[in-house]
Amino acid sequence: MTTQVDFSSPRIAILGGGPGGYEAAMVAASLGAKVTIIERAGLGGSAVLTDVVPSKTLIATADLMTRVSEADELGVKFDDTASKPHADLKHINDRVLNLARGQSKDIRDGLERLGVEIVIGSGKLLDSNTIEVLTLEGTRTIEADSILLAVGAHPRELPTAKPDGERILNWAQIYNLDELPEELIVVGSGVTGAEFASAYNGLGSKVTLISSRDQVLPGEDTDAAKLLEGVFERRGVRVLSRSRANAVERTDDGVKVTLGDGSVVTGSHCLVCVGSIPNTAGIGLEEAGVALTESGHIKVDGVSRTTAPNIYAAGDCTGVFALASVAAMQGRIAIAHFMGDGVKPLKLNQVASNIFTSPEIASVGVSEADLASGKYQGDVVMLSLLSNARAKMRNTKDGFVKIIARKGSGTVIGGVVVGPNASELIFPISVAVTQKLHVDDVASAFTVYPSLTGSISEAARRLHVHM
Repeated sequence: MTTQVDFSSPRIAILGGGPGGYEAAMVAASLGAKVTIIERAGLGGSAVLTDVVPSKTLIATADLMTRVSEADELGVKFDDTASKPHADLKHINDRVLNLARGQSKDIRDGLERLGVEIVIGSGKLLDSNTIEVLTLEGTRTIEADSILLAVGAHPRELPTAKPDGERILNWAQIYNLDELPEELIVVGSGVTGAEFASAYNGLGSKVTLISSRDQVLPGEDTDAAKLLEGVFERRGVRVLSRSRANAVERTDDGVKVTLGDGSVVTGSHCLVCVGSIPNTAGIGLEEAGVALTESGHIKVDGVSRTTAPNIYAAGDCTGVFALASVAAMQGRIAIAHFMGDGVKPLKLNQVASNIFTSPEIASVGVSEADLASGKYQGDVVMLSLLSNARAKMRNTKDGFVKIIARKGSGTVIGGVVVGPNASELIFPISVAVTQKLHVDDVASAFTVYPSLTGSISEAARRLHVHM
């Protein structure tokens, strides 16, 4: 017997309150659905409470300290020339966590205003239409016409480097510190490791970054990675390339990290950033018919459907891109598809991302590695910010703009921006990629003079082909 869904007011249950969950809840409620969202920690999930919001707040403080330390070159003098800014880590982390809690409350208030029911507890699927929730008050069963899984992920741990929350830390625990680590060892040179290495270097820690690959940020734009390595070297970050951490142990007054070649690196603290594991175990996925990949992620298609009827999934638990923006988009797409609203499948070649190091590294669309592999044919122009008037005024020494256009047609298919506020500057290139704009469309739009966006326009002009 086929269950009839009342699409004038369908029941939607969302397991997980992170970006994939709460954004979907807002869309569903605005479309007239009866929405219940189940979250065990707090609205916003790890993105708001322990990951994105806290880390970027910390990074904002570190970035300010970096700019202050270079202020002398702009003619800014301090009365006490011997005085240098220092990081009050307890104050910083208190602000970080307060801001995260405030953002979580704002999300909850917004959901409640839309009529979304919020249930705090741990949920488990009983079938493709039912979630059992364990709350402080007891067990509750929630029936739904459709279910969205947005259960997120948690930090991956090495069996030989178990976090203790004091000296050996994962990225969710580091905000518990009251004093700045004197010597911080960061294991892992991916996005998370590079961001924390950059941030704590800016705050004043002596940082060692252990990378098992040839470059920091493996898989990212090679020019950007090389530039960041140069900045790290200039600012005193020690990068150990092609070095694998075999074990991390606590000592009497710090930590020691044993590398694959048997050598030992010592420091006061160690931050382990070696990826994440999806929160897909023990929540009834098999019973409901939801298939997983070998890595334990939920299999989804372009409109966020799983292999089970009525069940969708969004966010880090799907293994698509571990980005809050992608999670939110997946959640919105899922709701639109279920509700019969206008929907376009997720297009990964249009995803813009940013690495919040100093300088920031933003990218979108096709990469130069894609061109080198023969997957795409394109032309590339890269302009250093050293020639940009606004960059000179701000004493910006590190950065560039790169635009990739399809060979022959001149359509913008990718780009990279490295520099201050690259997360903001990538947007015009992202619009161009998404809307399939020609390089001449970008070049003919007015930019402010002086501005960093002027380099984006200039790069596009240099890709013009005379007909």
